[in-house]
Amino acid sequence: MAKLPDSILTNIFTLQRQIIESIDATTAIEFRILEQWGETSETLSELDELQSIRERLLLPYSRFHVLLLRAAESQPFAPDDVLNLLYRLIESAEATLSASIASLQEIKRNWNY
Repeated sequence: MAKLPDSILTNIFTLQRQIIESIDATTAIEFRILEQWGETSETLSELDELQSIRERLLLPYSRFHVLLLRAAESQPFAPDDVLNLLYRLIESAEATLSASIASLQEIKRNWNY
């Protein structure tokens, strides 16, 4: 693999872990809402928002996977375009993760979780 700075790899793997944990939390909240209240007019907007959160989180997770594979196949250095995409993806993933966590917190407050 083309050598990427350890700080970048650590940042990416930390973000991926946080994304997976947020996807898990999203799914757990969705399950609890469905278990307790079902799919009603009161829960429908929250359930839709949870689905949207999950979809927004899946995108950066998948993109990290693809870009890291591209870097791994590059020798001796990762191309600048791959590095630039990784740096932009890190920024985007951090913003998406923060917004998703905020949305999850709001939904949890709405349903007293």
